[in-house]
Amino acid sequence: MGSKQWMQPAPTYHPLQTFWDTEDDAPGPRCAHTLTAIAPTKTHGPRLILFGGATAIGGGPSSAVPGIRLDGVTNSVHVYDVLTRKWTRIQPAGEAPSPRAAHAAAVVGTMVAFQGGIGPAGHSTDDLYVLDLTNDKYKWHRVVVRGEGPGPRYGHVMDLVAQRYLVTVSGNDGKKVLSDAWALDTAQKPYAWQKLNPEGDKPSARMYATASARTDGMFLLCGGRDILGTPLADAYGLLMHKNGQWEWTPAPGVSPSPRYQHAAVFVGARLHVTGGVLRGGRAVDGEAAVAVLDTAAGVWLDRHGMVTSRNNSKGGQSQTEDSSLELMRRGRHAAASVGGRIYVYGGLRGDVLLDDFLIAEESLDSDSRSPMLTSETTSNVTSPRSNNSSPFGPTPSSGRLSMNRESMERLAEASAAEAQAANAVWQAAQAHAMISNVSDDSQPAENNSEGSDTERDVTLHPRAVVVANETVGNLGGLIRQLSLNQFENESRRMIPSQNDGTYPTRKFTRQPSPQGLHKKVVSTLLRPRNWKPPANRRFFLDSYEVGELCHAAEQIFLHEPTVLQLKAPIKVFGDLHGQFGDLMRLFDEYGFPSTAGDITYIDYLFLGDYVDRGQHSLETITLLLALKIQYPENVHLIRGNHEAADINALFGFRLECIERMGENDGIWAWSRFNQLFNHLPLAAMIEKKIICMHGGIGRSIHSVEQIEKIERPITMDTGSLVLMDLLWSDPTENDSVEGLRPNARGPGLVTFGPDRVTDFCKRNKLQMIIRAHECVMDGFERFAQGQLITLFSATNYCGTANNAGALLVVGRGLVVVPKLIHPLPPPFNSPEASPEHVQEDTWMQELNYQRPPTPTRGRPQPNHDRNSLAYI
Repeated sequence: MGSKQWMQPAPTYHPLQTFWDTEDDAPGPRCAHTLTAIAPTKTHGPRLILFGGATAIGGGPSSAVPGIRLDGVTNSVHVYDVLTRKWTRIQPAGEAPSPRAAHAAAVVGTMVAFQGGIGPAGHSTDDLYVLDLTNDKYKWHRVVVRGEGPGPRYGHVMDLVAQRYLVTVSGNDGKKVLSDAWALDTAQKPYAWQKLNPEGDKPSARMYATASARTDGMFLLCGGRDILGTPLADAYGLLMHKNGQWEWTPAPGVSPSPRYQHAAVFVGARLHVTGGVLRGGRAVDGEAAVAVLDTAAGVWLDRHGMVTSRNNSKGGQSQTEDSSLELMRRGRHAAASVGGRIYVYGGLRGDVLLDDFLIAEESLDSDSRSPMLTSETTSNVTSPRSNNSSPFGPTPSSGRLSMNRESMERLAEASAAEAQAANAVWQAAQAHAMISNVSDDSQPAENNSEGSDTERDVTLHPRAVVVANETVGNLGGLIRQLSLNQFENESRRMIPSQNDGTYPTRKFTRQPSPQGLHKKVVSTLLRPRNWKPPANRRFFLDSYEVGELCHAAEQIFLHEPTVLQLKAPIKVFGDLHGQFGDLMRLFDEYGFPSTAGDITYIDYLFLGDYVDRGQHSLETITLLLALKIQYPENVHLIRGNHEAADINALFGFRLECIERMGENDGIWAWSRFNQLFNHLPLAAMIEKKIICMHGGIGRSIHSVEQIEKIERPITMDTGSLVLMDLLWSDPTENDSVEGLRPNARGPGLVTFGPDRVTDFCKRNKLQMIIRAHECVMDGFERFAQGQLITLFSATNYCGTANNAGALLVVGRGLVVVPKLIHPLPPPFNSPEASPEHVQEDTWMQELNYQRPPTPTRGRPQPNHDRNSLAYI
């Protein structure tokens, strides 16, 4: 039985020529250091960070003490620019960690965390240090951690799991070899280590092992040396389930060799293992020096294919004839991956310190990517109560929305970051493409980028990320994933009510802007974990400050086009309607726009309807404007139909401004906000493949150019049919209803069928429309066979709908991942008895009574008059 085509053998490593300006910039010979990869930022391409290690060897044959010892332990930091192939030594500001070797490091966003190690004075402290590389002002931070932690240790491993948890395992505390596991939640302050008690088959105590976290959240421990000094050949996966319980699972397959002091790093679903030593310090040699654990297939591979027995060699060459294998005879080296390339630096061969830099390439081509890519996007994770399934095994194709029952049951237990795996794979492929440009001077980089754009298609991920309702322990209540086919409420839309009316806008004279006003707003309101509504409902800004905030934001909107041209990755939000608590929950669960959050590597797009209906429209719009001022290139706002004076005068915003700011100031502020709304962009394009708008294409919009020609500022009473369709139109009830139909919102409004969507996308070379405007029960809804997605971010709309809220993450590979939150607290049996409904203020109760939302699809329709506000 032949091996499967996608079961690629282990790659071959070869030396890489690099450059530096001065000898001090070159890392030089060293071992027991760390090498970590930092993703591209706004100002830098991908980089490798080399820290610490030993730069000299003592002892040896001439020494009275047998064996060798590591000397010259350092805390120097060297940065390797992947695109220019240049090393630079940096001197970060702040308190640097002490010189150390045999420490552990992990990347957290654009920062690198370091813990433990051993130095000239013995064990390093157990302090957690972070090297911040977010901008050009590099800085060290010592993280304040409460309570007990892993303690001083060396020879341990650490990595970031599920893009959230720093996990450290094993090592030596100077008294014994350890087998414990600890986790620190990087999203939970104050920071605290928690000792884990995983279920399953636990690995034995060990040191000098390796560990790497797969992008879907699996932490893979490999090899090491046990308490007797015996090298180990096993591997274990550590997984966290949706209930917060962790579980160890042995990896299948036959490892080519036991080893310790080796290096390992994931590329896709393949763990690339290099070098290592055996008992007595003898190097692992021959074919076993380079190995791959394919976690999608559950097999080990060497350069000739699948390994069936330990220390086997299928090659025709002898071990000494292959110089590439001789290169890999080393231990105490470090490895990192960028895209499809694996980098190895330094190490120790016998008593010789190495300073060479090696590289190998993992193929990312379409013929060989199936298990690698699909394991990233649809990795199987076992239930903590199941004994007959494994996270190591074949995975279904991520491009299909239908899966077999067994796969579905496994995937329902997937970990928090799994839905973003396809994005990470594309980011890796993109970085690889960038590297290729550097090595091929004859082909301009922009040509390659353009070609890259044409190759990728927009894909809706087969599963949505859902915040679990249950919370178990400090690590519980995270995220689960469901197949899109499991959303039984999808296609049950609500038609919100609107009304006509004309309120004149006012003109204002600009006054000098107070310094740092937007920062005051951000510091006051951007509190995803602990925001509380003001007890007396008094708004914290006065009308003067509102005017200045609006003016500063308006100046930015004036210089933006009517149709924004945006890049992935980006998060897209639907209607918020003054439900500021839901915005904070979405930020808390899925990242928030701050340098302490994820703004450095992902943009934000909001699709309008920031105000009305909810109780905190003022907080919602002021925070979004302040974020726009603080991050004008990363936070993007377009207009919804409620960003109009004649609408938000009737549905809550004007009343809220008066109630919370006083009548005179409130009316002034409300008018100034509406003057600003007239300047908002009207649509956004993502990578020229996805168009985002508030309403739809209606009957009049056939090209993107029609939207681009709309001049701003513009009011709703200009009579523009394109503007009316853009902000007010809806898809028809389902895919079977084609053409144009009357819209229940009111006369002159239409719904458009799937045929209109297909035609519009084809004419404009688009692959998807993302729009908001309608409440949908699951927070998102597919239409026109997935070519259009309706997005709604406010939960339990008007206190009665009990709908979920959602955002969409559009990854670098244009894979669209829905991420959901449910109403909190969970609604009771009757929507009218939910706490949100009971606790509505009197004025909002009356307002909702005057304009009740239409029930969702599938529920009985009330016998409202066609002219009532419920149908507007």
